[in-house]
Amino acid sequence: MEEAIRKATETALKELGAEGVIFAVEWPADLSHGDYAVNAAMAGAKQLGKNPRELADALVPIIARELGESALRVEVAGPGFINIRLSGAAVASALMDAVGSEWGKGTERAGQKVIFEYSCPNPFKEMHVGHMMSAIIGEASSRLIESQGAHVLRDTYGGDIGPHVAKALWALKKKGIAETSNASELGQAYADGARTYEESPEAKAEIDVLNTELYVAVAKADADRTEEERTLLELWRHGRDVSYEAHQSIWKILGTKFDYVIHESETTPIGMRVVQDGLARGIFEESEGAVIYKGEKKGLHTLVFITSRGTPTYEAKDVGLAFLKEERMAPFDYSYIMTAAEQSGHFAVFLAALEDIAPEVAKKTKHVPHGFLRLSTGKMSSREGSVITAQEFLENLLEKTRERNEDPLISQQVAIGAAKYLILRQAPGGDVIFDVEKSLSLDGDSGPYLQYAL
Repeated sequence: MEEAIRKATETALKELGAEGVIFAVEWPADLSHGDYAVNAAMAGAKQLGKNPRELADALVPIIARELGESALRVEVAGPGFINIRLSGAAVASALMDAVGSEWGKGTERAGQKVIFEYSCPNPFKEMHVGHMMSAIIGEASSRLIESQGAHVLRDTYGGDIGPHVAKALWALKKKGIAETSNASELGQAYADGARTYEESPEAKAEIDVLNTELYVAVAKADADRTEEERTLLELWRHGRDVSYEAHQSIWKILGTKFDYVIHESETTPIGMRVVQDGLARGIFEESEGAVIYKGEKKGLHTLVFITSRGTPTYEAKDVGLAFLKEERMAPFDYSYIMTAAEQSGHFAVFLAALEDIAPEVAKKTKHVPHGFLRLSTGKMSSREGSVITAQEFLENLLEKTRERNEDPLISQQVAIGAAKYLILRQAPGGDVIFDVEKSLSLDGDSGPYLQYAL
């Protein structure tokens, strides 16, 4: 449109006897003055020997004629500026030209290969709002990087092995459940196991043993497993599949899809091997039967990488994940890992250790923290009484949108748009105070307002 205005103005100047005039076509400082402002009359007045205001009056009808239906109004302002207000048809046409085009894309990251890891819900637990928030921010961030020319690989990483899994499996075995039917049942099993773990020393001992047994069973070749280990792994695999099926359904609603779904059970043996090698090299130390990294030498704190029971911690598994990415996805330029800000301390120590183990891998691995999602009312609680699941959050929002429009497709699109916009409009890294009514407002600064405008 700027080019069309420039061409119309040049035609008008030529008809009035002025050629080669250098003038500006720009946006007015005050948009109430119009969509574009032209200073051609002031720039060409001397050449034609006319007063700028007088020349502007002569230019206006010719510019209006040349722009035709694209201009709603062409008028003179001040000492000789020409303000142009576009018609609705011209704005709509410009928007339609932009849709599906390369408009807005850049080349700053052209040639780069970037890994973006986000959401990362754990199997044997229902996805909570933090993982949903990470999915929304991670997808938007990866699209921005992609729009700058990078080849982006998306991955999500889940804890399919460890104490939380042992708690869920223990509760399922106690109830005699050999095959779980849905994610809610798994979530309830985890909640029951976690509560009993804190209340009963006997249950705690049993769950700790089951945790170790699962690590051992996963590490063995199938031919070497006992019948009891095969039964345990069958329950474990089925529970993991049920969990990820539920996670996939939410990711689909949010509009994100991962190139890689990586499990902790895959990174565990790699991480254990690398940490043991690091112990031999003096990077790690032994302390009371555990393998630790003393972060104090880099201004951080000490963390355990392998427990005294011989099981890996999150830190050791993350070391394994870094090496697994090198094996599966290299060469790449950056690996961004998005999590809640509460994990910043963990990642600082992990990256410090990784820098000692593999400096080049650490150099391209970046942690991107985000804040918490909090409800403005505090009234929407989960079935477990504390953590709000993504499913509950979205269902609550859908219930509100259905009150305004019963069409299932529209109500879902509006609910998702409301959630995404209110989360993405916040300052990066900060907490999000989610106000349901504000998120659904049609008065501006909301997802539904933008959808309505479109």
